[in-house]
Amino acid sequence: MHRLFIVLFAAFIAGASPAFGQEREVPYWATIDTSELNMRVGPSVNYRIEWVYRREGLPVKVVRVIDGWRLIRDPDGAQGWVVARLLSARRGAIVVGEGLAALREAPADNAQLKWNAEPGVVGKLGECEAGWCRFDVAGRVGWIRAERLWGAGEP
Repeated sequence: MHRLFIVLFAAFIAGASPAFGQEREVPYWATIDTSELNMRVGPSVNYRIEWVYRREGLPVKVVRVIDGWRLIRDPDGAQGWVVARLLSARRGAIVVGEGLAALREAPADNAQLKWNAEPGVVGKLGECEAGWCRFDVAGRVGWIRAERLWGAGEP
């Protein structure tokens, strides 16, 4: 009987963990974790679809939480409600600003240039230090100035 209780308790904790992960203090960063995500004007499937995202990995800022729904703000400033389970806690970023953004070998302006990224390029965000962030675009990894990324820093 004791062993059954331990197994059931472990299953409960394992099943409850994702729910605990969703209870974060807002605002926080997230990324779109699906190839298609409907943004609605309210927190229910009964509300009309305002926008459809077709960009997995796009960073968003979660600004409000209601049950299984998240009010997000995208890099263009648009806001709407999405289903929480279609977002990921993985950090991502999008290149912003004018012109090409240099991805360098190390976090310094004089470090070797590895690649240039155009505004609108989406990638995985790594560690950030001294105004630079490690940025991975489909396996091409380098350091980019944090000011060129939407999704870096505090939400």
